[in-house]
Formats: sequence, structure tokens, C-alpha cells
Amino acid sequence: MQKPSIPKGMRDFSPVEMSRRNYIFQTIREVYELYGFRQIETPSMEMLSTLMGKYGEEGDRLLFKVLNSGDVLADFTTEELAERNSLRFAAKACEKGLRYDLTVPFARYVVMHRNEINFPFKRYQIQPVWRADRPQKGRYREFYQCDGDVIGTDSLLCEVELIQIISEVFRRLGVRTRILLNNRKILSGIAEVVGHADRLTDITVAIDKLDKIGIGRVEEELLSKGFDDDSIARLRPFIELKGDNRTQLEHLRTALASSETGLKGIEELAFILDKTDRVQLFSELTIDISLARGLSYYTGAILEVKAMDVAIGSITGGGRYDNLTGIFGLEGMSGVGISFGADRIYDVMTQLELFPEESLVGTQLLFVHFSEEDADALLPLIQGLRAEGIRTELYPEAAKVKKQMSYANAAAIPFVALVGEDERAAGLVQLKNMITGEQESLPADAAAIAAALRR
Repeated sequence: MQKPSIPKGMRDFSPVEMSRRNYIFQTIREVYELYGFRQIETPSMEMLSTLMGKYGEEGDRLLFKVLNSGDVLADFTTEELAERNSLRFAAKACEKGLRYDLTVPFARYVVMHRNEINFPFKRYQIQPVWRADRPQKGRYREFYQCDGDVIGTDSLLCEVELIQIISEVFRRLGVRTRILLNNRKILSGIAEVVGHADRLTDITVAIDKLDKIGIGRVEEELLSKGFDDDSIARLRPFIELKGDNRTQLEHLRTALASSETGLKGIEELAFILDKTDRVQLFSELTIDISLARGLSYYTGAILEVKAMDVAIGSITGGGRYDNLTGIFGLEGMSGVGISFGADRIYDVMTQLELFPEESLVGTQLLFVHFSEEDADALLPLIQGLRAEGIRTELYPEAAKVKKQMSYANAAAIPFVALVGEDERAAGLVQLKNMITGEQESLPADAAAIAAALRR
């Protein structure tokens, strides 16, 4: 007999886990809606032509490709099959892929529905994404993203608002966080100053790994890609930049004085800092020039969020992407967005024991099943309790009372109602508190019982 299993990097979720995950999702949803964002959904599968080339070379390799339906091999010649070239085979045999993130599908959505959308358009989206990555702690092949984007305006007030949203979500969840902020224009300026303006991607991919592998390994990677010692020496002061936010900006203004693009990025960061100084943030906001974010579509401000009390990767990230919809034929549509990593947030909150007891949504009241006659009499009362908003169960069969009580304990049901023949004749319900063991008699009235449970 085959032993059941699931693919590595994918998970089942128990009722307790789902209650806690929904607590995270609902918190994020409420904050997004507080700021005027509206929800959409897009398909799990997109055309590979939509996905390929949007995430850089590394991202393309991590796309899950879906084999075409039907006799796929019929489209190949004997010579093509004899090549045993997996990349060419996938390019011809797969037209669709599982989405890698929610941002590129959102850009596709905007282009396809542009005549129905009122711009600027503020949307949020909470759905799973898939990456053919190597599973490890905090990194899964299937995971949820909780995206919020504003498209159709280049106002930096959108970045300020997204930073406020991040701060408020983590305040509500009780997670102490640090928001790391940078700008791709500054990275472009650095590439110009070190003499490699044409190799921005190589530089950003390398320094984006700084916190994972350290400066020595970053320099080794740059050497392996053909950067000389002189270029790396000119780069080193940037990635070793220290000081508070304003001090860093002043140093950058001097170091990037010859780069118009770099200076523009500095001014954008200064604007964001000026505006966030006017509001209360519950997260630390720190400029980090080593922050690069590997996704190639970012063009302006970029950010990542780190949990301060748990060693784990970024739990939120995002940035501005001025030309993403242009890839799909809609030019001049600037956008900026963030994505909460719900699975990593879950891991952080579990490790820090931050989930409140009330997040565990389950049955509040179980009615013991004594007989078919007693059960028949209880059905209207149970319906009334559910109408009062009380999550109520009737045990499905007339089993021994001990078994029914054990069921309530195992399911962490806080109250049990006993209505036997005598109680039914008297119009009463015996309500037992499973936590304290206390028991009281109440009228067999939905409103009265509901009031007692809410005390």
C-alpha cells in the first residue's frame, strides 16, 4: 500500500493553524481596507509569456512550469527529443506556469482591465504563490503573499502610506519590526560611480546577499563575475555606510555628486523621511544601502521588513516599479506595492507566542446528545443560538456522556449544555463551564444562554 505524502516545501494546516493564519490575514485585510485598498484575485496559473523575464534570471529558474494538456510529445521531432535538453523541452511543452508572485499578475490585470479601473487604483490581494526553491526553515515552495499596491500615480505619498500600513499591521500583531529602506536609483548611481553603470544587476544581486553571506563572500562573487579590485574598493564604502538616516543621506550626497540618477534617489528617500517624521510609526525606519532586492522590475524606493526578536528572513518587502505595465503594452503607469509574507509572519508569531487565545476560532457550546427525542427538541434552540452568533454543535449520536465530554475537551470547547428528559420537561438547560467545572441552570432560551456565554 502506498504511503501518503505531499511535495517538499508544501504543508497541510490543522484547524488551530488555520485559525491563527486567518487571524493574520484578517488583520492585514482590515488595515488595507482602512487605507482605502480594495480586494481582487487572479488565477493560480498565468501564461509563461506573462511570467518569464520579469524576475531576473534566478527568478525564471524558480518558476513552476505546467505541462501542456494532451500528447505533448507529438509536437517534438525525434531529433529534438534526442537532444534531452530540458530547457528547450520546457519552452515548447509548457505554455503556462504557477504564479511566482502577485505583482506581475496584477500588472497584467491592470492592462487587461484598464477601461474598467478608476486610477489611481489601490488594490490588495491575499493568495498563494509558488517557487521551485530549495525548502528550508522559513522558505517554502507554496506560500501566501498579502499584497497591497497603488498604481496610476508617481506620488511618493504612496510609499509613505505603505510604510504606515506596515507599521500598523505589525503593531496589531505585536511583532517588533525594523523597516529597511533604499532606492534603486541610488544603486544605479553607485554602479555609475564605481565605473560599471552597465552592470547594475550583477552589483545588486551580489550586495542583496550581504546580510546572508557577509562582505567577504560578496566581494568574492563580484570578483568571479569579472569586477576588478579597484571597482570593489570603490564599492566598499557604500556597503559599509554607517550612521543615522540623515547622516547616511549626507554622505551619499557627497559620494554620488556626479550621478544625477543617484541624487534623484537620495531626494526621494529624503521626501519619505520628511513625511514619515510627521506621523507616528511603531516600526523602526532605517536606511540600508546594502538592501537591493533582486527583482529586476523595481525602479525607485525599495523596502524590506525584519522581525527584531526572531532570526528569520524578511517578513515583508516591496518597492516602486515605474514601467512594469509597459511590458504588457500600457506605458506611463507608475506603481508601488508591498507584500506581507504571511508564512514567515506566522513562524515569527508562533516562536514569540503572540497569538491571542481569541484567535483560536472554534465551537463555543456543545449540546450533549442523550436521545433522538431530546435531540429533536434541541434543534430549534441550537438554530436560535447560531442566529445569536454562538458557534454551537450537537454531538451527532447518543454516545456515552463520558465520550461526549472527552470530545469537548479534545476540541477545547469551553461550554457543554446538558438537556435530558427532566430538563426538557422543565424548560431548562444545564450549562457546564469545562474550564472551571462550574454548572448553572438557565432557561432554554437562545438569548439567555447567549448572554450567559458572553459574560
